[in-house]
Amino acid sequence: MKRLELAIESVILASRWLLVAFYLGLGVALATYALSFGKKLYEFVISAFTLGDTDTILKMLGLIDAALVASLVVMVIISGYENFVSRFDEQDGEVHWLGTIDVGSLKVKVASTIVAISSIHLLQVFLNHASYTTEQLMWLTIMHLAFVFSALMLAYIDRVMALAKGKKAEAAE
Repeated sequence: MKRLELAIESVILASRWLLVAFYLGLGVALATYALSFGKKLYEFVISAFTLGDTDTILKMLGLIDAALVASLVVMVIISGYENFVSRFDEQDGEVHWLGTIDVGSLKVKVASTIVAISSIHLLQVFLNHASYTTEQLMWLTIMHLAFVFSALMLAYIDRVMALAKGKKAEAAE
C-alpha cells in the first residue's frame, strides 16, 4: 500500500511540469503582443507630429498600458514557474526579486498591476469622455473601484498572513 501511495505522490508531483506548457504559451503570447506593441509604436511615431495634445497623450497611455500588461505577463511566467514548477538555477545578472515572490505576494502584485492598467484605461476614457455616455463612465468607474478594493483586500490578507507567520515563528523559538 505504501508503494501505491508513493507512486500516486510521484505522479502528482510530476504533474506540475504540465504548467510549463502554459508558461511557454504565455511567452509566445508575449512575443505576439510585442509585435502588436511595435505596430502601435510605429503608427504613433509616424503620426506624432500631426496629432493633437490629447491624441498624443492617449497614444502614449496606450503604450504605457501595453508595457504594464507585458510586465504582468513576465511576472506571472517567472513567479509561477519559480513557485510551482522548479527553482531557477543561479545565474549572473539574476532578477533581484527572483525567488522572493510567494503566491500571496504574487496575487498582490498582479492585483496592483491590474489596478494600474485600469487606472490608465480610465484616464484614457476620461480624456475622451465625449465618446462615452454618463452611464458608461459610471460603470467604468465602479469597475475600477472594484479592482482597487480587491487589490486592497488582497494586500490586507497578505499582510495578516505575514503577521500570523511571524507570530508563529516567534512562538516556535
